[in-house]
Amino acid sequence: GWETGDRFAFAVTTAGAPLGEGELLGHIVLKDALSGDGRAEVGYWTAARARGRGVAPRALTALTGWAFGRGLTRLELLHQMDNTASCRVAVKCGYEPAGVLPAAPPEFPRDGHLHVRHA
Repeated sequence: GWETGDRFAFAVTTAGAPLGEGELLGHIVLKDALSGDGRAEVGYWTAARARGRGVAPRALTALTGWAFGRGLTRLELLHQMDNTASCRVAVKCGYEPAGVLPAAPPEFPRDGHLHVRHA
């Protein structure tokens, strides 16, 4: 994705560690960045040992600023409806609730929440 400019994935590691030496705490990605309409999707996960430490909000805030700095104007974040932690992270980072998406099994077996943030 980096070569085509359509998908940008980042490892989330401990702060202050030399490049390649930090503890892996999670992953964050900007997807479909070449849609042509200024929008892209963000996604992330955090390791169990990193949850509750503010890792996801810091990573999402950094990626959001980076994406808007690259000219994107709308970022979408989706999560399963029962994932209250992801919902809290989205709202904390300025991603407003924008609707419910119906389940689409087998890839998406449960209904989901859509959150949106504009530049």
